[in-house]
Amino acid sequence: MSAPSVLERLGLHRPELRAWAMYDWANSAFMTTVVTAVFPIYFASVAAADLDPATATFRFAVMTFVALSAVAVLAPVLGAIADFAGIKKKMLGACLGFGVVATACMFFIERGDWLLAALLFMAANIGVTASFVFYDSLLPHIASNEEMDRVSTAAYALGYLGGGLLLAVNLAWIQRPDLFGLGGSEIASRLSFLSVAIWWLGFSIPLFRTVPEPVLVLEPSGLAAGPSVIRTAFARLGETLRELRGYKQACLMLLAFLVYNDGIGTIIRMATTFGTEIGLEQADLITAIMLVQFVGVPFALLFGQIAAWIGAKRAILLSLAVYVVICILAYRMTTATEFYVLALLVGMVQGGSQALSRSLFASMVPRHKSAEFFGFFGVFEKFAGIVGPGVFVVMILVTGSSRGAILSIIAFFVIGGGLLATVDVDEGRRVARNAEADQRR
Repeated sequence: MSAPSVLERLGLHRPELRAWAMYDWANSAFMTTVVTAVFPIYFASVAAADLDPATATFRFAVMTFVALSAVAVLAPVLGAIADFAGIKKKMLGACLGFGVVATACMFFIERGDWLLAALLFMAANIGVTASFVFYDSLLPHIASNEEMDRVSTAAYALGYLGGGLLLAVNLAWIQRPDLFGLGGSEIASRLSFLSVAIWWLGFSIPLFRTVPEPVLVLEPSGLAAGPSVIRTAFARLGETLRELRGYKQACLMLLAFLVYNDGIGTIIRMATTFGTEIGLEQADLITAIMLVQFVGVPFALLFGQIAAWIGAKRAILLSLAVYVVICILAYRMTTATEFYVLALLVGMVQGGSQALSRSLFASMVPRHKSAEFFGFFGVFEKFAGIVGPGVFVVMILVTGSSRGAILSIIAFFVIGGGLLATVDVDEGRRVARNAEADQRR
């Protein structure tokens, strides 16, 4: 038997796998440039420049919460519609188009346009996060159980690389607009939003051209568009909620994910704030963001290999142990160099932990209800990150220091890891495959 090729080892050995993974490359540009690095600064310094800084921060936080909550509420319903009508790709395309148009329109945000900026940011966030429900739900249709971990981690690696490359270009425009013939950093920022929309749309094309729409497993009589589909989708959603008790291991995985992903989300959201608090320069913070992006590429791929050696569950537990170390080191951090070390450690485990969580869950859900189940996965993913920051704030009030608050985040990794350790992956997969077999009879 010949040795596996590089593409086989990466999990990208078939055209549909490569095309599916390219959507991570496409949408990550939005996550890095718009969500993480450029738009928050542009909103505070330009769009909301006429507002009090505290008011601007509050409104930014509110619109983020509204967008994530809207997706959390809609995701299971949209997933049920996609599963029942067999339109996962069409739903993905609709969400993609909505988000791309909103992102492109950010080009028109000028000084004082905080309301326009808020509405477009919410719309774009709803588009991109809703698209993940249908994107993720395609994974079990194109990859076998043995392939899912490698495919998912390879996609995350492509996302880190793609998002990092465009972010590097965007930051070059903003920091040295004169070198590119731009009128200043403000127009450069607006052009960066437009570039994200073009990048996101252009690199999504392979998925729509190559990945097939999953065959409609259900054969409902009189399937029709419109209200009947929506009513049936709601009925299916209620049925799935009742059936969740039969997928004990998948539910336990969801609960574990909710807890430990809350810790991961808190670190992501509070890292730059804590860095600013201890006196780090903006250049150091941006460099750390770039470091996470590019370190994430090889380590996301490495976690795919680790999962092949020891299993996805153990690989996730390994990443959670590293996060505990990160919290302990952050408690002691005082310099920019130490912040870079923490960024390096985060980049080593962030992509792998999230990619393997996606693939592990995908392996334990029935394919004919994958969009519904990933709708619930999306709910847990969106609400993960609400409790952690709240605990962070409470601990600051109690201890009077962010350092004590950082140590409190360890509890999320310990509890989440403990729950994950009890998941019987083989049993979860057996139940899902049996449900598929029953559906075909």
